[in-house]
Amino acid sequence: MEVTLLGTGAPAGLPRPDCSCAVCASALGTDARAATAVLVDGALLLDLTPGAAFAAARAGRSLGGVRQALLSHPHDGPAVEVPAGLPQPVRVPDGRELALLTGHRVRALAMDAGGTGYAVTGATGRRMLYLPPGSAPAGLEEGSAPAEAYDLVLADVVGRPDALARLRAVGAVGPTTDVVAVHLDHDVPSGAELRRRLAAAGARAVPDGTTLETGVYEEVPDVPRRTLVLGGARSGKSVEAERRLEAFPDVLYVATGGTRGGDTEWATRVTAHRERRPGSWRTTETCDLVPLLAEDGPPLLIDCLSLWLTDAMDSVGAWDDAEWAGGGERALRARVLDLTGAVRSARRAVVAVSNEVGSGIVPATASGRRYRDELGRLNAAFAAECEQVLLVVAGQALVLRG
Repeated sequence: MEVTLLGTGAPAGLPRPDCSCAVCASALGTDARAATAVLVDGALLLDLTPGAAFAAARAGRSLGGVRQALLSHPHDGPAVEVPAGLPQPVRVPDGRELALLTGHRVRALAMDAGGTGYAVTGATGRRMLYLPPGSAPAGLEEGSAPAEAYDLVLADVVGRPDALARLRAVGAVGPTTDVVAVHLDHDVPSGAELRRRLAAAGARAVPDGTTLETGVYEEVPDVPRRTLVLGGARSGKSVEAERRLEAFPDVLYVATGGTRGGDTEWATRVTAHRERRPGSWRTTETCDLVPLLAEDGPPLLIDCLSLWLTDAMDSVGAWDDAEWAGGGERALRARVLDLTGAVRSARRAVVAVSNEVGSGIVPATASGRRYRDELGRLNAAFAAECEQVLLVVAGQALVLRG
């Protein structure tokens, strides 16, 4: 199937009319996006948006051959006129399947937030899935998706990364599926930041007017197997780490902080973290990371290494000068070596969080300076084993490696 993206933006487009935010102000050239509309083999139009005929002409396509126009969601913008010769757009009831004279088969899928998704099979058997903005497929369970993964998925990856996680969980998105983000809005800065975020989810974005051929291999950056996310207090490092895995099912969240009886402020922090995570994630509280890294399984999100180090230093008596000099330092070095060795040989995806310290005031105590130095060494050793290393400052992720 030949799929032309006449638009790739949110229903209001990008930049949004009368919006003065930084993203809209910089959405120029190929980063400017009309509302998403998709032309399949010149015969099927998914979503009719303002200026669709002009968008098709700019892409070197014509709407003259369209035999069916389908809507996926209510149109919130200005009234859309149906171009002369184009069939009246309709929205297919959930579960209904159409067989078009052009040889395409279209099945309407129920969504969890309104709208209708469309699974399209071409005359050659190639298959694509188109999802409306802000929605994910409803009622997906193992066995409810086709036996084979789709060749192409067009979805709101930025707004609903959990939709991608659900599709992966049932095998509807596989390693060879080309996942292209559509319905792009002003939530993420265009350009490098958008590409970075999408690459972490195994997806990509393309400019308006791009034509895709289903089944043709597209080089999407591989999701890094090991990632270290560094940052200071309240920098957004944990949010960045969680964001990197929210498009994947069955993540194991490893909390190294444990529980602190009677500390209500700590309990509030832990609760906030839990409420932010997808419901499908599991949580374990442990500092015994080496066995987890040695196992096969779903991705690990470790938050955080700085608390792991505190536990390790406690166990070797690092706060007592005599114990530190009498073997504590050697014991800690061995623990760090075991950890980094486990990261090097890990077969599962790993995203770890750690604090970046030492850029400000020198600690007033010897134990504080010792902890600062050891955390710096741990971060450097762990980073050396990771394909990607990020530093988060004021909510902005800076790529140090990868």
